[in-house]
Amino acid sequence: MKKYILLVFLLIISNLHAQEKVNSIMTLSEYLGYVKNYHPIVKQANLIINKSEAKLLKARGAFDPKIEVDFNKKQFKNKEYYNKLNAAFKIPTYYGLEFKANFENNDGIYLNPESTVPTDGLYSAGISASLLNGLLINKRMAALKKAKLFLNQAKEDQQILVNQILYNASLSYFNWLKNYNEKKVYSDFLNNAKIRFNATKRAFIEGEKPAIDTTEAIITLNNRKLSLEKARIKLIKSSLELSTFLWLNNNTPVELKEHIIPDVNTLNSIDTTFNIALFNNANFDINKHPKIKSLGFKIQSLNIDKNLIKNNLLPKLDVQYNFLTQNINKINTLNIQNYKAGINFKLPLFLRKQRGDLKLAKIKLQDKEFENEIVKITIKNKVKAIQQELRSFVYQNELTTTIVKDYDTLLKAENRKLFLGESSLFLVNYREVKLIGAKLKAIDLENSYYKTKANLFKTAVILLAE
Repeated sequence: MKKYILLVFLLIISNLHAQEKVNSIMTLSEYLGYVKNYHPIVKQANLIINKSEAKLLKARGAFDPKIEVDFNKKQFKNKEYYNKLNAAFKIPTYYGLEFKANFENNDGIYLNPESTVPTDGLYSAGISASLLNGLLINKRMAALKKAKLFLNQAKEDQQILVNQILYNASLSYFNWLKNYNEKKVYSDFLNNAKIRFNATKRAFIEGEKPAIDTTEAIITLNNRKLSLEKARIKLIKSSLELSTFLWLNNNTPVELKEHIIPDVNTLNSIDTTFNIALFNNANFDINKHPKIKSLGFKIQSLNIDKNLIKNNLLPKLDVQYNFLTQNINKINTLNIQNYKAGINFKLPLFLRKQRGDLKLAKIKLQDKEFENEIVKITIKNKVKAIQQELRSFVYQNELTTTIVKDYDTLLKAENRKLFLGESSLFLVNYREVKLIGAKLKAIDLENSYYKTKANLFKTAVILLAE
């Protein structure tokens, strides 16, 4: 007796477990959460920011202090021709200035006279500057500014790319849900066809129905089986497509199990999932759109290029001044009587290259500004069109729901008439075909509604709700 009770208990637990497997629901929110956290392309999108951060670090390296050591020695036939040591410490600054400390120690019988220094060496400290071309903007400064802009631009581009991946993933989910609902419709009506066939067959055996009715019933039954099989294959294909977006943390792809089903109540949560529940055209600021912000950073970068090229129209005037001393321990030995100075001046006579580069830079800048305005209008109009389409879907859904309800009423009435002997199997099948078509149209309309919601999520580049 105890064994029997234990066996029954185990069967109940096993049955509950089987039901739980059948009813395991993966909601749209859970699905997109997996995609956002683990999909390799999302991780690849994050590399855009890492790459820009590396470029910013590289640009900042142009302002790193530097230590330079230059040593040359020549020895031939027991004669020391020369022995030259030049060590320097340089500190470049953001503007066209550079601070420098230097130590020279040279000797040798064939040393160039201008390189002659005191026995203990010669120290110098000074500054070099570009007073015209390169003072307010130069290549190092421009590279750093552009690297900062590229980092900000990369963040916006990364958001757009991730949003696109989530959009594509959501379309796969909606297709999976659509095929699941269609399969369920065919499965339900297959059961109806089986019941009618068995009833018709029994009526034929009892002499109440002609043999031709069983033929019609079996044709309908086989058609339902064929439709169900086609729907089953479509569901399998859509689940495999869905699986391409499912990955684990260790870059392992996941195959969707048969007992996992979509959320048939997605309509109630889609606005919350896409974070568009409170979306309003009146509050939609186009200037905060990631695409517009990305273009804005690109325009700023082109402005920097233009200013750098414009700066090249100025003459090149580099100056340097260094205090000299042979005793670094005594600060008062650094005076204006001992120094080393220099001036370098360059000016192309016609500046044709510089003027041509400036014209090209202005054209690039204007082109990007025109693109920015066009993109703004395009995004605004797309959002407005999507909003109009969504409002239309609400009305279409009301009509479709009414049509399905009316077809269902007609089918039930025809079934009652058939039971009373006042109708035929042909008319019942006809009513049922119409009801199936209406249900499939309703499913297709719901799928289009979901896709339009996803399109709004993609067009406005809305952040996914956490």
